[in-house]
Amino acid sequence: MKNAAVITYGCQMNVNESAKIKKILQNMGYNITDDISEADAVFLNTCTVREGAATQIYGKLGELKWIKEERGTIIGVTGCFAQEQGDALAKKFPMIDIVMGNQNIGKIPSAIEKIETGDLKHVIYVGDEDELPPRLDADFDSKKVASIPIGYGCNNFCTYCIVPYVRGRERSVPLLQIVDEVRVFVEKGYKEIMLLGQNVNSYGNDLDTDDNFAKLLTEICKIDGEFIVRFISPHPKDFADDVIDVIAKEEKIAKAIHLPLQSGSTRILKAMNRKYTQDEYIALAEKIKVRVPGVALTADIIVGFPGETEEDFLETLKVVEKIGFESAYMFMYSIRKGTVAATMDGQIDEKIKKERIYRLIELQNKKSKESSLKYEGNIEKVLVEGPSKKNDDVLTGRTSTNKIVLFEGDKDLEGTFVDIKINECKTWSLYGEIVGQ
Repeated sequence: MKNAAVITYGCQMNVNESAKIKKILQNMGYNITDDISEADAVFLNTCTVREGAATQIYGKLGELKWIKEERGTIIGVTGCFAQEQGDALAKKFPMIDIVMGNQNIGKIPSAIEKIETGDLKHVIYVGDEDELPPRLDADFDSKKVASIPIGYGCNNFCTYCIVPYVRGRERSVPLLQIVDEVRVFVEKGYKEIMLLGQNVNSYGNDLDTDDNFAKLLTEICKIDGEFIVRFISPHPKDFADDVIDVIAKEEKIAKAIHLPLQSGSTRILKAMNRKYTQDEYIALAEKIKVRVPGVALTADIIVGFPGETEEDFLETLKVVEKIGFESAYMFMYSIRKGTVAATMDGQIDEKIKKERIYRLIELQNKKSKESSLKYEGNIEKVLVEGPSKKNDDVLTGRTSTNKIVLFEGDKDLEGTFVDIKINECKTWSLYGEIVGQ
């Protein structure tokens, strides 16, 4: 049996697509391995969101060169970077056999056949991102969490982001198709369903139906079985009241909402083309907290965007202090060629960016600690993920609000829901004991 390896960079959408690539290769008779030195085919599923992604990918290709020389390994590059670069990638690295965009991974079997038979030296599939890719089967590394794309592409064109240029405009998957796919994964035993999209709450805008994100969530929650539904990522400008109502009503929907902020300054938000103001964002966050009691809000935040002054940065700190995010993904702005922001005046010095992000991290860590303390004494329903990576005698799981919980218990509980009384709260983790068994 031949071996194949799939190396994944980037977002949850890429993780989903890598799972499909692995399934395709398994159906072709390949054994999936993590050891690239023993692989007869290696696929790099790439990201291009950040400028540094290219350096990482080129480094890995350099590592693969000697493996190809030694074993004749087939080298494939898929994903956003492949979509962006096209045949230029194969010209730069002649060792690459296959270059394939996001839409085209279903063609992997025919591409490998053409390489193996010598019909073509390179196979390049990077068609326009204007149609829905075929739905492909997948098995995920975790037998507890399955991810399902509900749409592809993005219409927002934030000035710092390359995604709309490489993943195309928004295309929604038909509602019944998604519901059927969720049902299949629930019947397979998956306990957490992650809905994916560049902007999940604009779902349905391109369909000739009245289907929208609220309706999709409602229909998914009608499926029999004990499971939890999460979704990433929504856009604040599209977060409608009917979606908030469904989250509040349905027990199966996680009470954790990722609400990307990016900046707390209305002036910078306008420069980013985010289409909301600081006041509008705060009003939305406060409305969600009132209507979904106990909800955990998280955010993405960029510091050092072109033109950001100290006053703009203080506005970001103000929002972080006021909202009290449970956690946040915090980044220093980096130039991404091909975006509007890359050519903007007022690029910020790296030293200033670092000083600002340290201050932001310090504040967010404080707010994360404060948010953890509210769990003390609570009984939380937790999905058991398995033994802790640091201590095999302790189990780890996550609450509906996506908080990590550590507790003692039988390993057979993995993949089940248990009630945990929280006895101790630290910044990133909760500690407790099983109750009710």
